[in-house]
Amino acid sequence: MAKKCWPPVRHVIRFLTSKNIPNMKFSRRQFLGSTASAVIVAGMKAQGKVLGANNRVRVCVVGFNGRGGSHVKEFMAMKGDSEVAGLCDIDESVLAKGGKSVEKEQGKAPQLFKDVRQACTAKDIDAISIATPNHWHSLASMLAMQGGKDVYVEKPMSHNIYEGRQVVAAAQKYGRIVQHGTQSRSNPTLIRDMKLIHSGFIGQIVESRGYVYKNGNRASIGRGKPGPVPPGIDWTLWQGPAREAQYMINVTKPKKPGLYVHYDWHYFWEYGNGEIGNQGVHQMDLACWGHNRGMPTRAHSAGGRFGMDDDGQTPNTQATTFSYPDGSILTFEVRNLGSFQEMDGGDCGNSFFGTKGFYVVGKGFFTYKQGRMEQREKIPVPGDAATNDEGNAFKRFVNAVRSRKQSDAPMSVLDAHISCAHCHLGNIAFRLGRSLEFDGKTERFKDAEANKYLSRDYRKGFEVPKVAGDNFAVT
Repeated sequence: MAKKCWPPVRHVIRFLTSKNIPNMKFSRRQFLGSTASAVIVAGMKAQGKVLGANNRVRVCVVGFNGRGGSHVKEFMAMKGDSEVAGLCDIDESVLAKGGKSVEKEQGKAPQLFKDVRQACTAKDIDAISIATPNHWHSLASMLAMQGGKDVYVEKPMSHNIYEGRQVVAAAQKYGRIVQHGTQSRSNPTLIRDMKLIHSGFIGQIVESRGYVYKNGNRASIGRGKPGPVPPGIDWTLWQGPAREAQYMINVTKPKKPGLYVHYDWHYFWEYGNGEIGNQGVHQMDLACWGHNRGMPTRAHSAGGRFGMDDDGQTPNTQATTFSYPDGSILTFEVRNLGSFQEMDGGDCGNSFFGTKGFYVVGKGFFTYKQGRMEQREKIPVPGDAATNDEGNAFKRFVNAVRSRKQSDAPMSVLDAHISCAHCHLGNIAFRLGRSLEFDGKTERFKDAEANKYLSRDYRKGFEVPKVAGDNFAVT
């Protein structure tokens, strides 16, 4: 096999300064080869991390027509600590409007990018904050790390289990900070209570339970048919790693820009992960955090899409059970037909059941002693269990970027991967319609058909690169 050689730096510079980058067609070899050389040049500076004026972290927010808008506001609000130095979106009208808004607020115009690949190699950007559709999360994260940037990535961190493992490996290889967008890990009360749970405060946890009964904008998404792409939207870039497909206009809901954009992609397997991978990731992360068992050994999931006359593929009603080597279980429910106010919370919640008592998020610790219709007997929290942990997730990210310590972020990259993998495992079991045995050490099923769902067929030029070896152990 011929020895690989990186292209000369002059070629890299020509590549990076090309005005035609947004419209170029990249093969995997051309793109990854060129960006890798750029990383060698930029990485020397990145490891030392020369931040912006007054040590401000310069952030580029990628995808900000929805949740990403909150990223923009949060980073701009920390005026002495961070600034929005860049914006990236495949919708030209969204990009232009966002640029003017940020310039008005900050007094300084951000760099504007249509192609995230440009943002990941741009000068004067320290971190990339990702709020794209799910199918772009891992690739954008890895390109950012290869470009010497730290990463804040919305939930779920990955679209499939393979991608999550590669992000974990890339963070270690490139020495980057990666923070997952499940903000509960920054909540001081939850940090305190999870420490108590892990210490055995209510005994051994035998069952963790999470549920999502959100209704809100979870109504029928309508039906679509192939149609023209709206002006200003780069449909090729929007699809990114996904298979090539036609743009779909919304026939039954023509006021929407399309069947997929800008939100309903959540309910198609090619781009999203259903409700368990939408709002559900937050409650799943809490369930995994408290249960503290790592990867499960078995998953079963059942349900369907009920009461909706639309083209959505993912279930709006789903019950999933995970089991672990010690026999404990984690149960998770999704139901979007209505916000059913359960006894222990609202339309989203978590409970943890131990051998000596139970814990309800937002309510506290309780014994099992109360009788029917009686008020619960509360277990008081020890006075010395207080915590001074920072409550703002974005502030914690900025702190971690400055300190270069992943431990200053709310969670490890591996923790994020494990929580997201639970969502993926549930969906795979649902799609195959049977219980599945899973090896958490190799992250593979004992079922050849199920293993096909661990990754996907990537579109040429948008492959999620393999960084992790075939033989690894979850540590």
